[in-house]
Amino acid sequence: MTLKTISGGGRFEKAGSYCRVKRVGPFVFVAGLTAMQSTGKMYAPYDIYEQTVFIFDKIEDLLKEVDCKMRHIVRTRAFVTDMRDAGGFIRRHGEVFQGIEPVLTGVQAGLTTPGMMVEIEVDAIIHTKKGKISFK
Repeated sequence: MTLKTISGGGRFEKAGSYCRVKRVGPFVFVAGLTAMQSTGKMYAPYDIYEQTVFIFDKIEDLLKEVDCKMRHIVRTRAFVTDMRDAGGFIRRHGEVFQGIEPVLTGVQAGLTTPGMMVEIEVDAIIHTKKGKISFK
């Protein structure tokens, strides 16, 4: 069975003993990601749409590292600072997941940095286009 763990290089990962991505067989879990750049600077402060673009691009790159694709995502969870601003997130989610339609949960949450509008986590199951799963 495939077992892969990917670190995102976050400052709390080592201290908190957690990883950014975990793959166990066909199941893939991606921890919450924000629009924080590797430089420590916030990408597109206060712009939920652009932050969502940035985060889904990061998710796609991380999934590739564990041989997974966006089409395998079955669940997304979004933590937004204010549900009244969630429209930009919803618009980008619709663009990314047209025809895939994962289940989606949105939660209003206090995020850690001013200007941070959204944090997104996903779960995926690697499967064929017809839904067949291999437990290698």
